[in-house]
Amino acid sequence: MKKIAPLFIIIAAFLWALDGIVLRPSLYSLPVPLVVFVEHALAFLIMLPFLIAEFKEVKKLKKGDWGAFIWVAIFGGAIGTMAITKALFYVNFVNLSIVILLQKLQPLFALSLAWLVLKEKLPKKFFIWAVLAIIAAYFVTFGASLPDLSTGNKTLAAALFSLLAAFAWGSSTVFSKRAIQKVNYRVGTYLRFGVTTLIMFLVVASTGNLTSFNQITLHQFLTFLIIIFSTGGAAIFLYYYGLKKVKASLSTICELAFPLSAILLEYFIRGNMLSWVQWVGAVMLGYAIYKVARLKEGGDQVEN
Repeated sequence: MKKIAPLFIIIAAFLWALDGIVLRPSLYSLPVPLVVFVEHALAFLIMLPFLIAEFKEVKKLKKGDWGAFIWVAIFGGAIGTMAITKALFYVNFVNLSIVILLQKLQPLFALSLAWLVLKEKLPKKFFIWAVLAIIAAYFVTFGASLPDLSTGNKTLAAALFSLLAAFAWGSSTVFSKRAIQKVNYRVGTYLRFGVTTLIMFLVVASTGNLTSFNQITLHQFLTFLIIIFSTGGAAIFLYYYGLKKVKASLSTICELAFPLSAILLEYFIRGNMLSWVQWVGAVMLGYAIYKVARLKEGGDQVEN
């Protein structure tokens, strides 16, 4: 299973792309903090009985472990999700190229933190394929052109929120690895959603967004449920299962499947045709992800 663990991370990345292209647009009319709170709270309510059944795992956690979960909840669950949702709202889910910029910079944050926090040693070939993946992902998103920032302040704001999400999720990748060292991936998922729910409740309560619950339509509520069982809770389960068995530095490159999936979904669902440069970039990105997933360190499969 360790040999195919990166595949679970890639599948999770595809589900996250599906979330942005297909599901999240229908939540546009709701306040961003409320969207993040509801999707985490509903998921945690469903997970709560399972957490109680495995509560003995929670007792293994020490102060440092809880600190890692709090970091993941604040940055990965709260700030990262709010930032990417806000970025998508700013561009009305049309100009996704600026928003997907986050996936080009996220590895830079994650790789640096993996070295600083987890003391991970990386072979030289890793950096070669990592750089190739980042360059390829740029061409997948922007083609041969520079990012277009001429559409006004909203596009620039979306880019800034994307950068914030890049740091938040990049750091979350590293601290997620730290958080689940003593517990299984299931309990890691439960706690991630539980702590994020508590933090987001404080956010929506302090911003007055609790009064906006009556704005949620039946269609939007059903969308929340779909997110929980696919691109939300289910995706995190798959992600943590893979992350438990691979290095954080490997995981962050596998997560580049997100921008690749987003571009492909744009084509198949909305009919947006890729240029030849984007197709070349897509092939390069897929090959780089494959090579990183197969990377060996000292003759052994990369693992913990």
